[in-house]
Amino acid sequence: MTQRYQQLSMAEHSQHSGRASRANMLLEALRTLVLILVFYSFSITLTFYNKKYITLYPYPLSITVLHLCVKFLLAWLIRQVVEQLTGCHRLELCWAAYCRRVSPAGIASSLDIGLSNWSFEFVTVSLYTMTKSTAVVFILLFAIYLRLEEKRWSLVLVILLIAVGLFLFTYKSTQFHTGGFLLVLSASFVSGIRWTTAQVVTQRAELGLANPVDMIYHVQPWMVLVLLPLSVAFEGTEIATTANLFRASSATAAFGTVRILLVGAFLAFGLECSEYLLLSRTSSLTLSVSGIFKEVCTIVLAAGINDDVINPVNWAGMALCLSGIGLHCGLKAAASSADARDGQAARSSSGRQCRHRQPLQLEALPARESDFASHRVRHFSESVTVRRSVSDD
Repeated sequence: MTQRYQQLSMAEHSQHSGRASRANMLLEALRTLVLILVFYSFSITLTFYNKKYITLYPYPLSITVLHLCVKFLLAWLIRQVVEQLTGCHRLELCWAAYCRRVSPAGIASSLDIGLSNWSFEFVTVSLYTMTKSTAVVFILLFAIYLRLEEKRWSLVLVILLIAVGLFLFTYKSTQFHTGGFLLVLSASFVSGIRWTTAQVVTQRAELGLANPVDMIYHVQPWMVLVLLPLSVAFEGTEIATTANLFRASSATAAFGTVRILLVGAFLAFGLECSEYLLLSRTSSLTLSVSGIFKEVCTIVLAAGINDDVINPVNWAGMALCLSGIGLHCGLKAAASSADARDGQAARSSSGRQCRHRQPLQLEALPARESDFASHRVRHFSESVTVRRSVSDD
């Protein structure tokens, strides 16, 4: 009866664990979907913002440095407010970890953002988006090199579909600019380094940088350190003599320019928070592949808003990209489901082993107690017999 009751209890526990596991998977998928939508909103808005205002104010490196400084100040302010409200001191990395672990992500991030913004002087939103989508190929290569992803033929098929689709995206583009294309392609290459190294940093528990605000706080100084000399070298004289800022006709005009640029800084801060938060919960490859669909949406919007030209071959490329995205999402879902089944099977196997061991222990214990009792009885009988024989003598 006891064994049957234990079996029923373990079966009910296994069913409950299975339902809880499915519920957790659905909740995690919902959270990831919300993060992706937030990421889409900030990214698409910032793309069109950069295209419009970098064309009006052709100082992409200086604008990027301003955005980086504002993001650092926002992260510092949030950390100070949280410290005052909670009484807990925020994380501060030691110099050794800061230089060795965070610097690669910071340097790569600065080059990625700087080159991307620079390219907006020369290319359309569509060409920028199509070319920047090649980052998924570089991210996969660096992820395999750093052992963040396993070598699987399915991943090769995913990347092949996306790469061919992106080639068709840019095929016979009537608005092609070689210099701008090379800038975006270089940014895509650096983006592969950026997101794989950032994944290592955000997902390493001992560093404690899973919080996006802490990550931004530690990364921005490295980004400013790299871009500020380039900004001074390439744009220092022009920005010092521009009528839009330092030589504006009035303080009102200068503040108007600063206000417009600060809007971009707040958008960039929201985008980076959503990127790092999504990265800490998934992977650099998932972030990049999910970004492909966002970039397809950007291209469609660019065709409607900026009158960018998209021919039928480009639309065929978009279809191939969507196929690669769908395959990647399906493989991720299958892998998550398999992991959940393996975990449930391991728990069930452990439960069966416990059920087999427990009756043996319960049955063996009375046997040992009865043997001990019978031994005491025999010893007592023998001692009584000896005493009687002695008294008879």
